[in-house]
Amino acid sequence: MEECDTLLMVGTSFPYMEFLPKPKKARGVQIDLDAARIGLRFPVEVGLAGDAKRTLHKLLPMLKRNQERSFLKKAQKGMKKWWELMEERGTRDDKPMKPQVVAWELSKYLRDDAIVSCDSGTIATWFARQIQVRRGQMFSLSGTLATMANGLPYTIAAQIAHPDRQCIAFVGDGGFSMLMADFATAVKYQLPIKVIVIKNNTLGQIKWEQMVFLGNPEYGCELHPIDFAAFARACGGIGVTITEPSVCGHILQDALAAPGPVLVEAVVDPFEPPMPPKIEPKQALHFAEALARGTPKRMKIATTIMEDRVRELV
Repeated sequence: MEECDTLLMVGTSFPYMEFLPKPKKARGVQIDLDAARIGLRFPVEVGLAGDAKRTLHKLLPMLKRNQERSFLKKAQKGMKKWWELMEERGTRDDKPMKPQVVAWELSKYLRDDAIVSCDSGTIATWFARQIQVRRGQMFSLSGTLATMANGLPYTIAAQIAHPDRQCIAFVGDGGFSMLMADFATAVKYQLPIKVIVIKNNTLGQIKWEQMVFLGNPEYGCELHPIDFAAFARACGGIGVTITEPSVCGHILQDALAAPGPVLVEAVVDPFEPPMPPKIEPKQALHFAEALARGTPKRMKIATTIMEDRVRELV
């Protein structure tokens, strides 16, 4: 992204402009159904208002193969290293279990027709990084509004619309607890949805934003612990809990194969940070300020981050 000479944006209103090329460093082309969104995030020379699929079909015959492949090869080499890193993080045997392990193991057992709906928060980081997308699958996030609690109702709707497909909610405990009563709806209508709840008893995204973006100590992010597996059973569904990374894959495989609605509660390390691809000096400064100002359990947070980095460098 930093080195491209042309940026093609297709049907996206990507909000994190700091990750886009700097204006005038790359030419811009954007396709969007809503003409008002064109040029909203990045200055474009050509804006194409229309359906993304149909517009791309019109453009494809105009493409010519670029014989200069160095940019492509460099990007492919970078992705190879990225997936090696994702596998390393997704196969760790640390206790408490790392959230990346749950996403990595879930990815192995998704069917080719799976529809996976994810909530907003740090859960979206593990969803986007550790789950490998395959052709035929569908994935949903609350991208436009970053609204919490969308994962469960999205999955219920997906199962009703596509009764023969594998429909899964991959959600955090903060978002799930907001609309968790809807699990009873799935039981009532015997919708065979599978709900994977990453449980760390904290509003993780808010916690890390307070620290890294603002330099403030964590405040008001701790959640009251709920036994989600027991709740699922109380609703009449199946509820199981994972705490050990060594059996995570086996439990997920069994849960996905079970009939009817199933909830899997995965208890994970609350101090595992959603590390950015690159740490900016300003972010590091804010993080240090947050720790110095009295973030709760700051030594554990600092130790976890240090251990993660050292392990990946070895």
